[in-house]
Amino acid sequence: MSLPIWTPAALSSELRAISGRFWRLVEAQHQISTLKLVDTLEEQSLLENLLEESKPALPPECQGLDYLLATPFRYGAVYPHGSRFRRAGRTLGVFYASEKVETALSEMAFYRLLFFADSPDTPLPANAAEYTAFSAPVSTRAALDLTAPPLDRDRAAWTDLQNYEPCQALAEAARAAGGEAILYESVRDPRHGRNIALLTASVFSAREPAERQTWRIRLSATGVQAICEFPKVRIGFSRADFGADPRIAP
Repeated sequence: MSLPIWTPAALSSELRAISGRFWRLVEAQHQISTLKLVDTLEEQSLLENLLEESKPALPPECQGLDYLLATPFRYGAVYPHGSRFRRAGRTLGVFYASEKVETALSEMAFYRLLFFADSPDTPLPANAAEYTAFSAPVSTRAALDLTAPPLDRDRAAWTDLQNYEPCQALAEAARAAGGEAILYESVRDPRHGRNIALLTASVFSAREPAERQTWRIRLSATGVQAICEFPKVRIGFSRADFGADPRIAP
C-alpha cells in the first residue's frame, strides 16, 4: 500500500471545530499503590510528591491539569513503542480517548489480550482488575476528522491493524498545520466507534475529568468481561471480536 500524502498546507484547510466529552480507561491501582507503603495519609502525600518530582517534566499547557489528563503529555522520557499517532522515541505526547465508554473498553480489552498473546507462558490473572473510566471535556477549532470526506478516502491506511506509519506521518503533518486533535475510527471496537487523538493538552476545556466510573475487567480463555456497578452495565468481548488481527488467536 502506498502511503497517503497529506501536506500541512492541504490539512490546514480541513481543520474543523469539535467539542464534547471523550472517555479513557486507566488501572485503578494508581489510587492505592502508594498507600500500601506508608502508615498515614500525610506520609502518602509526601511520597506522592517525591514521586512526582522524579517524573519527566510536564509542558506548560499541562500546569494545573489533573494528572489523569496531563500524564500522556510528559516530556523527557523515551516512548518505548510507537502507537497509532505517536512514534517511538523522545516524541511529543498524545492523549487517546473514545467518544463512548464502550469503545474505550474495547480498546482496553484488545490490548490486555494482546499482552498475554505476546507472553503465552504468562497465566491469565485469576481475579478481575479494577479500572477507572473517566471522561475528559474537549474543545478545539483545529481538529481533523479521518471518518469524513476528504480524509476518509484513505480509510485503508488509517485503519491498518498493525502498520501505524501513515497515521504517524499524518500526525506530524497535522501538528505542522496547527492541528490539535484527530478523530478516527477504532479498529478494535466491533461497532467501529470513534476515537480521538489529542496532540496538545491545550484542548481540554476543564482542568479535571467530568465524570468517573469504576469498571472491573476479567480476562478469560474465551475473551473479556467488563462490569460497571453504577451505572449498571455489563459488556463482553470474545476473542473472535478481535480475530481480524492475527496477533489475537480466536
